[in-house]
Amino acid sequence: MGDIEKWEYEKKKITAEEAANLVKSGDRVFYGEFVLFPEAIDEALSKRVDELRNVDVRSVCYMRVPKIVEADRDQKHFILNDFHFGTISRRLYDQHLCNYIPITYHQGPRVIRKYLDFDAAFLTVGPMDPRGYFNYGLANSVTSAVVTKAKKIVVEVNEHVPYCLGGNQESIHISRVDHIVEGKNLPLPQIPALEPTDIDKQIAKHLLEQIEDGACLQLGIGGLPNVVGKMIAESDLKDLGVHTEMLVDSYVDLYHAGRVTGARKNIDKYKMSYTFAMGTNKLYDFLHHNPTCASYPVNYINDPRIIALNDKVVAVNNAIAVDLFSQVCSESAGIAHKSGTGGQLDFIFGAFGSHGGKGFICLSSTYNDKGGNLVSRIVPTLPQGSIVTVPRSIVQYVVTEYGAVQLKGKSTWERAEALISIAHPDFRDELIKKADEMNIWTNTNKIE
Repeated sequence: MGDIEKWEYEKKKITAEEAANLVKSGDRVFYGEFVLFPEAIDEALSKRVDELRNVDVRSVCYMRVPKIVEADRDQKHFILNDFHFGTISRRLYDQHLCNYIPITYHQGPRVIRKYLDFDAAFLTVGPMDPRGYFNYGLANSVTSAVVTKAKKIVVEVNEHVPYCLGGNQESIHISRVDHIVEGKNLPLPQIPALEPTDIDKQIAKHLLEQIEDGACLQLGIGGLPNVVGKMIAESDLKDLGVHTEMLVDSYVDLYHAGRVTGARKNIDKYKMSYTFAMGTNKLYDFLHHNPTCASYPVNYINDPRIIALNDKVVAVNNAIAVDLFSQVCSESAGIAHKSGTGGQLDFIFGAFGSHGGKGFICLSSTYNDKGGNLVSRIVPTLPQGSIVTVPRSIVQYVVTEYGAVQLKGKSTWERAEALISIAHPDFRDELIKKADEMNIWTNTNKIE
């Protein structure tokens, strides 16, 4: 660190309480993204709860309950908003303590630049490097757009944040920072992969049959992507690439197994490119100063036009329900909000544009409701209030434990026939009957 950077660092250093005092009633504040949470500033701001009104606090996927919420249970002082729902936001939403901001993920930075201003951005970063840069670490995403629209930029330093190389716009220079808070240095949240179910394993077998040498992977988090990664690691697939919204632990295993080289990628060759990362210390340690990985803003990673530049893109995404018109719901169970749009639409669209690309919507054929009753996830029509995440015109592959079907170019009755073929056998007759009642096909085209 040069003398100029040292001087500027000391000049801009303030306490968390001083940072919290920058917030005024009616302000809009950015609280960072995913596991990068401004612990010290949040705690200091919570102590000002009675002084403030109508403070709009926004984040991308809260991974812990902010102390400002714990201090303001009647929501008279802070208004929490989230661009993407995880477990924490969903629970807060159910208590009327958090709102969802609908967004197609790759458009996030553009939406912010066009329509949103922030009075303050509180960003969790790693320690300043010798050239005066603070690295955003595990979440590039929309942060680079927020800093262009924030009146005050405050970084909260956490020594546990790995230094994640770009890509581009993965760091901010001290000259662009207004204030520096030396934070609590709490360890980053660990998000272990879910154990796959037997159904996950069956779905993964169908997926593995569709993956070729040189494929470029997008996998999410959860039991299914975890088992897909494990199966690929144990396969003889070669020269796989990675261009993914979310980097998770399974990619580390794939890399160490020698399956991922990126040698056949057309862009970001030899790089594992991503916009945010979330997992365990195995992933965080792997990312630290690793030139194999490249962090980009989400308007690059998730842009369908960029996704399509690589060949054989394989995009694996989960859904809650699919109806016989082939509409995909991945965000709600009826009116009960569960998740955000995220990058599902981006990658299903982009994968189809890729030469040899395949976009998969995966779901178990059934689930058990609260009463223990078996319920089909392939339904005649989506329940009232359900959010359509992927329109029927965009859907390519749908996969259950009973198989994979490709729907592009198929008529409405051909789609219904294909979806019924991968529904749970106990529900197929009823689905055929409903399709007939809904006039999805003519008498000459009924399933026998």
